[in-house]
Amino acid sequence: MSRLSDLYKAMETLRKEGLSLNEDLEKQVNELEENIIKKEILPIVTETIAPALKQVQRELVLVVDYVPGSPISVHLSRKRNFAAEFADAKEILPDPQVVHKEIGKTGPKGEIAPATRLRITFADGSVIQEKNAAETFRKFVMEVGPDRVRSLGMKQNKVPLISNTLDEKYKRTQKSVGNGWYLITNSNTLTKKRDIERIASKFGIKVKVEVI
Repeated sequence: MSRLSDLYKAMETLRKEGLSLNEDLEKQVNELEENIIKKEILPIVTETIAPALKQVQRELVLVVDYVPGSPISVHLSRKRNFAAEFADAKEILPDPQVVHKEIGKTGPKGEIAPATRLRITFADGSVIQEKNAAETFRKFVMEVGPDRVRSLGMKQNKVPLISNTLDEKYKRTQKSVGNGWYLITNSNTLTKKRDIERIASKFGIKVKVEVI
């Protein structure tokens, strides 16, 4: 929540100075607010309301009207296309779980290759080099911004590279990059290197990525 709080403060400062809000700033606030709703509010709403609604046998739409500092009001409609009446209405859902095929055992494993790491050198000379390739990749994504990386639509093992859902199969390899986002790191070092180079290229970031 700290980043969201900082953005709120920045918006308030601009308003006090009589300046117009930056479009990118508003976009960042909207994305963070929506992500908090996905990760923290929707699960609570689902767990609380769903059991109580089971006794109702007809379709309905509940609309929660929230105004900071005022009591919450809830409106009911029998129209299933109720949201269509609002131009900016959007359905907020977490990423769906991916169905993975189970692969049978293939016999004894061969010799395990030695672990490798990554070194990322930026144009200004700064370096990211952590204890393992996964952590270096995570630090790089946090430097670029998980929201920006998410916008590229990249995937690993059918799972979004940046996801708001912990995958049932690969959740142990998903590393938090803040604000409810997770980076999947279930790939070899060379693939991570290529992903970093692709991300850097998309955003015009000059880097040298080395396998060490």
